[in-house]
Parts: sequence; C-alpha cells; structure tokens
Amino acid sequence: MANSQIWAGTATFTSGSSTPFGFYDSESEFRLDAVKVAKFCAQRLGYPSMDIEMGGDQFFACFESAVTTYGNELYLYQIRNNFLSLESNSTGSSLNNTVIKPSLGNLIRLAQDYGNEAGVGGTTTWYTGSIDMTAGIQDYDLTTWSEASASLDPGDSIEIKTVFYENTPAIVRYFDPYAGTGYGSQQLLDAFGFGNSSPAINFMLMPLNYDIGVMQAIELNDQIRRSAYSFQIINNKLKIFPVPTQNKTLKIEYIKVSERNSVIPTSGSGAGNNLITDISNVPYENPTYTHINAPGRYWVFEYTLALAAESLAFIRGKYGSVPIPGAEVSLNQADLLTKSRDLQTALIDKLRQDLDEASRRSQLQRKSEENEYMQKTLGQVPLNIFIG
Repeated sequence: MANSQIWAGTATFTSGSSTPFGFYDSESEFRLDAVKVAKFCAQRLGYPSMDIEMGGDQFFACFESAVTTYGNELYLYQIRNNFLSLESNSTGSSLNNTVIKPSLGNLIRLAQDYGNEAGVGGTTTWYTGSIDMTAGIQDYDLTTWSEASASLDPGDSIEIKTVFYENTPAIVRYFDPYAGTGYGSQQLLDAFGFGNSSPAINFMLMPLNYDIGVMQAIELNDQIRRSAYSFQIINNKLKIFPVPTQNKTLKIEYIKVSERNSVIPTSGSGAGNNLITDISNVPYENPTYTHINAPGRYWVFEYTLALAAESLAFIRGKYGSVPIPGAEVSLNQADLLTKSRDLQTALIDKLRQDLDEASRRSQLQRKSEENEYMQKTLGQVPLNIFIG
C-alpha cells in the first residue's frame, strides 16, 4: 500500500495521455469536466477525511468509460427502436444526431414473401415452360422435364405454380338472354378479338356481384355435372384429366426452389454490399460530449463515481488491512465493491427506463391518454344556455 498513488486533491488533464482511448480529448468541455469530476468522485469517496488510493488518470479513465457507456445505451436503444426501418440502408454516414423517419419499406419487403406464394408480386421470378403432351398419355414426369428444360443448377429443383390446362373461362360461357349463339353475337365478338368477354347485353343493369355469382354457378356446374378439365401433381408426377386425345403443348409456370429459398436478395433495397444487416454495423459513433444535456451529464457523473468506487475497491482488495503504529486499519473493500456495483445497476436500469418512456410507442400512448383525460375534463364544463 505504501507504493500506491494517493489523490492529491487536484489533477491535470493532458490530451492524448490522460484517458486510455482519447475518444473525447479534443472537446474542451470534456477536458474541463474531467478535472471537476475527478474531484467530485474523490470527495464522494471520503477525501479529505481519508486517503483515496487513486490518481487523476484513473478518475479520467472512469469518466471516459461512463460517457461511452451512456452513448452505447442511448444508441443501442435507438437501434432496437428503429431497426426495422434501418435494416438494408447504407452504412456510409453516421446516424448521430439524426432523426430516424419510420418507413414501411422493410415491412413491404417482408410481405413480398407472401406475394411470391400468392402469385401477386414478390421477388422470386416465375418462369414459363411447356410440356409436349401425347395423345393417350395421362402421366408426365416433371423431374425429367425440369432436368432437360429448366436450366437448373446442380441440386436445384422447381416448384410448379400454374398449369394452363383448364376449361374455357366461365365468362365466355355466360350469355345474356339476347346474346347467344342463335343470334351470332358470340361469333361476332370472336371475330373482333373479344371472345373472352361477355357481350353484357341486357335491358337491366345488374350489380357486379350478380355477374360473379353467375360465373361461380357455371364453374360449379362444370365441376359437379361435367367432366371438367383438371390436373393433379403428386411427387412431381403430373396427371392430366381427361386423358389427352391429341398431341398438344401444355404451358406451365414454375419457380426455382433455390431462388425462393435464397436469403440474399439479388435486387431491391436489400441487395449489395455496405448495407445495414445487423446491429453491429448500424453507423452510430461515440457521442459528442458537448451535445449531452444536463440530465445526461449528471448520469455520467454518477456512473463515473460508481466506476471509481469499483476501481478503488479492487485496489483496496489487495490488502486486508494497513499497519499503523501500535495497531492496524481494516479496509472497506467488500462494502465498497457491493455498493459500487449496486449503483451501476441502478443507474443502467434508470437510463433504460427513461429511454423506454421516451420511445415512440410510449409517447403515442401518453398522448392518447392525455386526449382521453382532456375529453373527460371538457365534458364536466357546464354548457351555456342561450334563451332567445
């Protein structure tokens, strides 16, 4: 203990050597506060009533660590609160002191997977192919066809999405009372390229749901009462109903399973390098000490004290007692270590609670409650009665 450095009551801050990393040494306010915080911590630890076995540079190191911890907690909360909007953005510029605008871009990107499966969008390419059907043959091996025609990479496979082997659309078989084959109206429509559209000749304008109901009735009639065109795919074997009576070409739509299962997008906002992919590369830097407000700085001061108390406890823990003339003095290492760690935990918990209360969700909830109470208060205001 005789070789330990003892706090002399003041310290001098030297840029480039007083703190381990020098994150904030270039800021004049940090340098000024570092000296004041060292004195603050020493006095809170018992100086001058008792010796403090720490030097100025040790207090400065705790101060730098406290500022960095404050920034880490602050920016990690920002990342958690906004990561869905931040993901897939560029890592190029710092987000310090930047307002994060919520975006639906990544929600839409996530929803594109459902569009892939529903065939209404997405990022997976749908390919078109054709299978040569032979009269009298009902079964076709899609695995053999894909190996020969789908240009697959080794180990890849396809998934069939659409088979264009269906009866004519119900709209073509939907005739109005005065528009049928007997009058030649349908042949006239076919001649001008409108064969897939209903003539829609009626003396009464019916609602659209009426037409939809009629078409569904036609399709259900074909399915139950007639031998409808259909198909079945089991274990990559395509079975055609009814059995083809002549050689035809059957068109299909399919996707490549490797493209659907790929986790790396090839286009869009998620493609390319230098993008935010996880919390480790969100471009937040150490905070600017000058920009930390008074409540934030007071938290930093208190956390510096907790770190300094922990460091002092480690120093005093090396010796159980100090001999003095005629006796010895017991040191308070265990008590100091316990209290310093409790203080660190309490400060971190309070900071996280403050950040959570300042979140977008909490602010909107508080605003909603304010509006509700305001309505209740205004509801108690007596209304004027006007007598005319």
